[in-house]
Amino acid sequence: MTEPVGPDSGAGGFCRLRFDLGYDGTDFAGWARQIGQRSVCEELETRLSTILRVPVRLTVAGRTDAGVHATGQVAHAVVPRSALETRSIAGDPSTLVGRLAKMCPDDIRVKEVRVVPDAFDARFSALRRHYRYRLDDSRWGPEPVVARTTATWRRPLDVDAMNAASTELLGLNDFAAFCRRREGATTIRDLQRFSWTRDADGVLVGEVSADAFCWSMVRSLVGAVASVGDGRRSVDWCSALLAEKARSSQVPVAEARGLCLVGVDYPADDELAARNTVTRDVRGATGCCGG
Repeated sequence: MTEPVGPDSGAGGFCRLRFDLGYDGTDFAGWARQIGQRSVCEELETRLSTILRVPVRLTVAGRTDAGVHATGQVAHAVVPRSALETRSIAGDPSTLVGRLAKMCPDDIRVKEVRVVPDAFDARFSALRRHYRYRLDDSRWGPEPVVARTTATWRRPLDVDAMNAASTELLGLNDFAAFCRRREGATTIRDLQRFSWTRDADGVLVGEVSADAFCWSMVRSLVGAVASVGDGRRSVDWCSALLAEKARSSQVPVAEARGLCLVGVDYPADDELAARNTVTRDVRGATGCCGG
């Protein structure tokens, strides 16, 4: 059970809250605020600001693109302790889960809210992000009940060939060929897992994990290995792309709807500050963690 916020929680009368959440990204323009468009961030910040009666700004682990889903997204916000001492919250941040459940639309769900150390940063403290990609290569596409979360590939796919190509991409590499370039951002990433299976319904399921991802990197990786799986490219084509220093026009970007952020790993509390420093030094200020 979450302990009520105490008088020594946070410096200068503030405390840091962690939010664990999920959403169906179909009808969103992505996580980040977009002028004139619906975003996950704005929906949540607006409701939190209403409940807490102070402006709330969220920092997120993975800034998912338009149409990308999440079941294991993590965000944090710094708020005045006094905002949690209202009658409806009574110093217990976990009560925000129920309040948000009543106020948020059906395609957003906050699962847990708790106080975390000041050194916790949803983005820079993360050790790795885990994504899952669902891909249907059947003749007529996915079943309607899963169509919002399953992408379509119109050619039969060889899972063994896709796994062979995926394995060659593992490790610390420059993934420039698979990333949309952002000024000042590195494209070097540690791809720790990339594997494929076919589930009982015949849908291909890809598991992708890395310390962080560049903008559109996951969907580009999927598009590349799927091109191997359907026979249009050789197994070693993907690894050869690692020599490229800029995004390759040959790499197809898979559909957003098949992608879901399923988890984010963090170190122990006493290692958070050190992790923040390392990540900021390596990543720079921009370009991290999009799907």
